[in-house]
Amino acid sequence: MLTTLFVVLAISAVFAGVPNPEESKRLMDHLSDQEHFKNEHHNKKFDHDAFLGEDQAKTFDQLPPEESKRRLGIIVDKIDADNDGFVTLVELKDWIRYTQKRYIEEDVDRHWKQHNPDNAELLPWETYRKNVYGFMDDMNEKELNAPYSEGFTYSNLLKRDRRRWHYADGDQDDALNRTEFAYFLHPEDHSGMRDVVVLETMEDIDKDKDGKVSVEEYIGDMYKPEDDEDEEEPDWVKQEREQFTGYRDTNKDGFMDETEVKDWIAPPDFDHAEAEARHLVFEADADSDEKLTKAEIMKKYDLFVGSQATDFGEALVRHDEF
Repeated sequence: MLTTLFVVLAISAVFAGVPNPEESKRLMDHLSDQEHFKNEHHNKKFDHDAFLGEDQAKTFDQLPPEESKRRLGIIVDKIDADNDGFVTLVELKDWIRYTQKRYIEEDVDRHWKQHNPDNAELLPWETYRKNVYGFMDDMNEKELNAPYSEGFTYSNLLKRDRRRWHYADGDQDDALNRTEFAYFLHPEDHSGMRDVVVLETMEDIDKDKDGKVSVEEYIGDMYKPEDDEDEEEPDWVKQEREQFTGYRDTNKDGFMDETEVKDWIAPPDFDHAEAEARHLVFEADADSDEKLTKAEIMKKYDLFVGSQATDFGEALVRHDEF
């Protein structure tokens, strides 16, 4: 699931700079596929993706700490647009927006070239299907329909992609131009695709497939208890139950329907880049002046970027900016 994270109280908490586990469940939050909070534990990988873009974050994960810090210093100088020695909330927000736009553009370009090497104006559905799901043509009905089998899983993914393709295909010619292909790959980044993101979210969370989300399904999507089933729920889970009852379930029928899920994952006028910028300032602003010096950022470098000392993962190293 695109992770893949608000009602007035939750928004005010984020805007005040206080990290909130709620952020991790905003499915329209396209800053990272990581969850910002896992069972109340802060996941810095989310911040790394938001600050650097996902590809660059993977690159930093492979660097020795000193090289990671050196490159972070170069980035800080770029963020400080007016060269006054401070990184303001506005400058940090603009940088996060820039890195996310760059990541999406590069991701779309990479996939467009992969599926459309001749750079034709349009990419037909059948071409995409054969590239991604062509191996399924050799599977028999039993392999495709047996519950929990690999074929069954891919069949569901194919159906989801087919529907998302339809939503992205503005002129309904069953072929996508590059702009439409970007909508298909990153529906969370385009307002016109919100309905299909809501549908996908409902399918992921609605385990009993009754077309609505119960409080247990809502909690189960964000909290998995340990082996001890008698363990008392953390306070933040209890607060989430209260959020569901008091705010998410607006018609008070005990469930969230599609409209209520949409209000949860895609609230109007919510700025994810600003919320993340405020979170980073809150965490690193040692003197509480609501702006960051280079020294403050470097002191909290592992909040902004990863390194071999903090993260492990595959990376495609890029040196063009450093």
